[in-house]
Amino acid sequence: MDYQGQLLLADPAMREGSFRQSAILVADHSETEGTFGVALNRPTGRIVKDYIDTADLPALAHVKVFAGGPVGKDHLTFAAFWKKDGVVHYRTRLLAAAAERHLQQNGAIVHAYVGYSGWSVGQLDEEMEQTAWHLAPLDPWLLREPHNQRLWQEALASLSPYHRILSLAPEHPFEN
Repeated sequence: MDYQGQLLLADPAMREGSFRQSAILVADHSETEGTFGVALNRPTGRIVKDYIDTADLPALAHVKVFAGGPVGKDHLTFAAFWKKDGVVHYRTRLLAAAAERHLQQNGAIVHAYVGYSGWSVGQLDEEMEQTAWHLAPLDPWLLREPHNQRLWQEALASLSPYHRILSLAPEHPFEN
């Protein structure tokens, strides 16, 4: 199956680790190369100028930085999102200069990511069979939502009444 351009929403049963309540954009998926994505809902509370000198790229100084995933945490990369003809478009793995150009697009959102989410060939298919993830379309409402923990809950709830119930489940149901 081709997951590219979709959101992976962690199943609520995934309560531990870096993927807990994650909403991951699958940016690249290949049957021969594996899968690359970034978590859209893991803000670090930091901005680009906290990581790099932005004197030559002042428009990037206040761009929010997100934890993209558990792999490659020593790299900072950029992604841009925009809507055209009712469809969300995106570019990931942008260099700083390209990200700054996207900031000039009307309605574009640019985020920076430390790390990424990755799966080897076939690994994501196995996790999907184990129902570790739910697939959601990359809908235009995503550009209006804040990219924080609420994004996971809203995206999961939008799939069906069953998923809405899942999205509202308490984190520790046996402690209620």
